[in-house]
Amino acid sequence: MFEGKVALITGASSGIGLATATRLASLGARVALVARREPPLAGAISQIGADRAVAFPLDVCDLAALEALPARVVAHFGELDIVVNNAGLNHRGPMLTLSASALADVITTNLTAPVVLCRAAAPLMREGGRIVNVASLAGMVPVHHESAYSASKAGLRAFSRVIDDELRERGIRVSIVSPGPVDTPFLGSIEAVPDLVFSQPMSTAEEIAEAIVRAIREAPEEIAVPWFSGKLATLGYLSTALLRALRPAMERRGARNKRAYIARKQRQPAIL
Repeated sequence: MFEGKVALITGASSGIGLATATRLASLGARVALVARREPPLAGAISQIGADRAVAFPLDVCDLAALEALPARVVAHFGELDIVVNNAGLNHRGPMLTLSASALADVITTNLTAPVVLCRAAAPLMREGGRIVNVASLAGMVPVHHESAYSASKAGLRAFSRVIDDELRERGIRVSIVSPGPVDTPFLGSIEAVPDLVFSQPMSTAEEIAEAIVRAIREAPEEIAVPWFSGKLATLGYLSTALLRALRPAMERRGARNKRAYIARKQRQPAIL
């Protein structure tokens, strides 16, 4: 089902976005790669192949440029079938330690930008099109010291469910992929990552890419990765009392996992 299809992927120069672009290209799709900086995009094009991938350097917070992007992709490829909203931002810490603009940037990147891109892309997508919005388990159960991030991902999940109903009459389906922790540079400073996050199994970018491919194929409402973590997050959302009771044990487990992760990374040889 991917042969000849055109996919637009944000945050595509590394991590989940690059893994998704690589996987879709291997299945026969042509991919429009979106990211802020040109050098990493050039590296991604070299990895995937210029016959399959084209770079569109763009900051998703530039909402005017983002709104014009789907038409640019259609002008280049002739059509548009798949949109993957993957670009993300997270500023961790208690709300009062972060500036108002930093908090707003998280909302703009993770929620406003996908809303703008979905609105701009949907009228141009062919029947049978697919939109996949990458949310997070933090959008299912809010995480301490990640207030704006949790809020943005919860909002993205709600938005996705509503427009899935609205776009069905156009033959377009919208799915959510909600990962737990993923072993990519997006984690940032490991010491700053809440212990609760590390209480859940770590996924690879390739595993999340496979979940995105499955979402495109099957159009489920949501895929949580790992599966059991998604069930646990749902249970915690339904019963905040249970979540409060489990949190101390989960944070102790997460602290152990974080120490093991840091030690493992320190043992890995440096890449020159």
